[in-house]
Amino acid sequence: MNCPVLHLQSTSSERWLTQVTENLDLLLIDHAHCEKKAAGVAMNMIFAYVENEDLCRAMTEIVNEELEHFHLVLELLHERGVRFCRIKPSKYGEQLHALVRKSEPERAVDRLLVAGLIEARSCERFGILRERLEDQRLANFYDQLFESEARHHSAYVRLAKQYADDATVMRRLEELAAMEAEIIAVGDENPRMHS
Repeated sequence: MNCPVLHLQSTSSERWLTQVTENLDLLLIDHAHCEKKAAGVAMNMIFAYVENEDLCRAMTEIVNEELEHFHLVLELLHERGVRFCRIKPSKYGEQLHALVRKSEPERAVDRLLVAGLIEARSCERFGILRERLEDQRLANFYDQLFESEARHHSAYVRLAKQYADDATVMRRLEELAAMEAEIIAVGDENPRMHS
């Protein structure tokens, strides 16, 4: 089953849901790291493509929103008496970023689409968590974040179309989404947002 609005070519497995629901505190720690990394990716886009005012404005909004989410997750951890700390990340992001082509403007297209796919997968998983978690506080939290992840995904795809024509971008998005589906199917041994 796929998620056409998010351009995903697979849905998350029951294995993932079981893995993370049995380790919610670790999931939240990883989620905080993911929000921080997402802000960093958007900030790096501003530095890399400073001449694109539309992109810079969109990235500024995403940076602010991701950092706000980071603080919200930190508050949740504090409420639960869980200390935020370093943990080993999943290899998901690293594997996706390895698919980015080296020369411009293809690099810009790929960087934006990879960021968009990560946002799409987060959105899909937030949707599962809001529907399936027994912890109503956490379910409501993920419900609040769901829409912003979808919006970020759309923004990244829209911006990629400033570096190549629509058909080229959508063809590349389909290719990257197929590879993303393969990566997510393998999963990770540790309970992570993208395991």
